[in-house]
Amino acid sequence: MAVAHLGAISFSSCMPSLSCPRLIHPLFNKNKPLIVAAMSDDPVRKWILSEGKATQIKGISPIGGGCINRATRYDTDAGSFFVKTNRSIGPSMFEGEALGLNAMYETGTIRVPKPYKVGSLPTGGSYIIMECIEFGASRGNQSALGRKLAEMHKAAKSEKGFGFHVDNTIGSTPQINTWMSDWVEFYAEHRLGYQLKLAREQYGDPTIYERGQRLARNLGPLFKNVVIEPCLLHGDLWSGNITYDKNGEPVILDPACYYGHNEAEFGMSWCAGFGGDFYKAYFEVMPEQPGFEERRDLYMLYHYLNHYNLFGSGYRSSAMSIIDDYLRMLNV
Repeated sequence: MAVAHLGAISFSSCMPSLSCPRLIHPLFNKNKPLIVAAMSDDPVRKWILSEGKATQIKGISPIGGGCINRATRYDTDAGSFFVKTNRSIGPSMFEGEALGLNAMYETGTIRVPKPYKVGSLPTGGSYIIMECIEFGASRGNQSALGRKLAEMHKAAKSEKGFGFHVDNTIGSTPQINTWMSDWVEFYAEHRLGYQLKLAREQYGDPTIYERGQRLARNLGPLFKNVVIEPCLLHGDLWSGNITYDKNGEPVILDPACYYGHNEAEFGMSWCAGFGGDFYKAYFEVMPEQPGFEERRDLYMLYHYLNHYNLFGSGYRSSAMSIIDDYLRMLNV
């Protein structure tokens, strides 16, 4: 399907929360020990200086780029830690992120930062402490990325079906992950259906809701002769959540994990920069299935709808074009 996607002209909905770039503006002299008053009121420092095995925090540096959370790097005598905080949202968001990171980490395939601790801030809000990965080049080996991602999809399957252990977020939008045994039903209800309802509630947009629901009710023919397994997905894989470590190995960040059809991982490909080398390496591990090209835009639709709900009407026409093209293709 050839659809002109307006959203693609916007590099991103928001800049990424970078894990661990080089320190540029430390908040204090990193050669001197940090003296902290009332440390018992700071659960992040308390964890780092106990379970984190550090005896001294040498430097704290803010990391710019996140549009939802504040990101900070802590340098200590036991190594560095990456911390995200949110002053208004409770720990459930970070708990979902930690579960996803840990699930991906345990596959032993593609590199992700290991999560250590999630908790509440005494002044309100929440935090997550995780491994600090030193990044290398911002662009690396696309073949390695494709192969490692496919290895993760192949390694991690769910016996519960499609969904995840908890609901989480896609950006700041709730992502419903209630388990279902049927993928088409799951995607129609918990992905397209949920976003369409948000659009109707937020914008009073009956047109996109009614046409989108008509599409959601008629997805079956797009999955003819397709074997669908519940693979562990990163869930929000765009260029801002992909980087490479100092050894040139791919690293993926800031997930919205769930178990779903592996092709759904490419739903953000309109701003992920996946090239021919990526897909070639990926399909060598996870073979391409019949109708893949016809389903590509279906998986992009979820993310265009989410961008419409998060960032406004600039993304509506892209979503509407995809819906209308599928309605014509399916003759419904």
